[in-house]
Amino acid sequence: MTLMELYAQQLEREAAISRRVLERVPEGRNDWKPHEKSMPFGYLATLVATMPSWVDFTIARDELDLKPPGGGGFRPLEWTKNAELRDAHERAVSGALATLRGASDECLAQPWRLLVAGRVVSESPRLDVLADTFTHLAHHRGQLTVYLRLLEVPVPSIYGPSADDRTF
Repeated sequence: MTLMELYAQQLEREAAISRRVLERVPEGRNDWKPHEKSMPFGYLATLVATMPSWVDFTIARDELDLKPPGGGGFRPLEWTKNAELRDAHERAVSGALATLRGASDECLAQPWRLLVAGRVVSESPRLDVLADTFTHLAHHRGQLTVYLRLLEVPVPSIYGPSADDRTF
């Protein structure tokens, strides 16, 4: 098994978990946040839904500038219907899987850079960036489940049963 195949399998497992969480995100609460310093609910849900597309950025590009000089940086998906959020997730997963299955393990040793306004904030081998993407996804998905709990939405099982979902 190649590393790319291993990452594809991990993505498929994580995508199934994210689907269970994303299908519970209520509509009409995009601006809600549990604390003044917290991300808005809609932004956080969008982040979880679209984070698999980071795999594409990592493999297909040598760098990503979140705020490129001259503008035109990242703009998150705007959605009002849960189906739009779930569709965005499916597109991100599908694209990431296609990228993983079309890439070689040799590219994983190559450096990848994250920039903000032209300034390098991180540079690591793609292997590390992909691994960090999965832990980053788990982190934000965990935040999303806390938001669900605070809004009295039943939390699905993740890596094991939850207090609301014993079917694992």
